[in-house]
Amino acid sequence: MAREIFLISMAARELGMHPQTLRKYERLGLVRPLRTVGSMRVYTNEEIKRLKVIKYLVDELGINLSGVQQLLMISEVVDRLKPLLEEIDFQRPSHRRALRKEMVRLNRLLGH
Repeated sequence: MAREIFLISMAARELGMHPQTLRKYERLGLVRPLRTVGSMRVYTNEEIKRLKVIKYLVDELGINLSGVQQLLMISEVVDRLKPLLEEIDFQRPSHRRALRKEMVRLNRLLGH
């Protein structure tokens, strides 16, 4: 399946954002666009979806960028936990360690 890609101006137009906002989000680590050989930012459909989530959290829910960073990190840990929970064999120490590691990460992000 071919991936659709967007240069920064196209992505900004698609999202109704200023390109400088996208650069700021990259500096903060909220998104990680790919780079061309000439160092131009390239946004995939996945990055566009992530930016839409960020835009919703900021514009609609009024969450500041620090809060958005925390929520995205929590979401990433939960995404890593899902397959672990589906495939885990509690008899295997490596599976228990991987699950424990992600749970510790999640608890830390939640301030526990």
